Amino acid sequence: MIEIAIDGTAASGKGTLGKKLSDKYSFPYLDTGLLYRKVAHELIKDNKINTTKLEQTSCDFAMILNFKELKNTNLRTEDVAKLASKIATFPNLRKILNNKQKEFNNSSKKKFGGCILDGRDIGTTILPNADFKFYITASLEIRAKRRLLEKNISFLHENDEKCMLQALMNNMRERDRLDSNRKISPLIPAKDAYVIDTTSINPEELLLKVADIIERKK
Repeated sequence: MIEIAIDGTAASGKGTLGKKLSDKYSFPYLDTGLLYRKVAHELIKDNKINTTKLEQTSCDFAMILNFKELKNTNLRTEDVAKLASKIATFPNLRKILNNKQKEFNNSSKKKFGGCILDGRDIGTTILPNADFKFYITASLEIRAKRRLLEKNISFLHENDEKCMLQALMNNMRERDRLDSNRKISPLIPAKDAYVIDTTSINPEELLLKVADIIERKK
């Protein structure tokens, strides 16, 4: 049975890597960040973001979370991402979602012989004994440009594009700060993780690099 843990910053390429590894090895893949985004989305949808019991309300949503609902494209908005980083600091919410991640891992290993999880504390907290741990990162500007390309906006004037790019960089910088400085399970590379910078490489090159590491040590 093989566990593959992928951690890293937003838009670094870890999600694409997870999907490609899933296709290559036929192991189930989970983007664990979507669990927090799903809870954040429900809070926004039900106008609960200003409640004085935000942590408890977040936990209530987390308890009934359905993995099948994680494909909702509305989970990818900047507002959802920002709130997801905020609620990710709640200890009780993390306990609930950590258990769901571990359940996914155990079920996947029994049924398929392996699993692939990506997030921000997979190699340090969720799968501390994973067979393979990777920490994916890239420069802030490159990550913001990738996110801008994902939005597929073709009608922007040059000045508008620069403003949007700067806004994305500011949002990512703040998210990096929140993720890296939270007291519980901060975003840091596991001591035994392979750290890979994707600033100058594409998804296919990243897959080859990671697959080579896996094949040499399997």
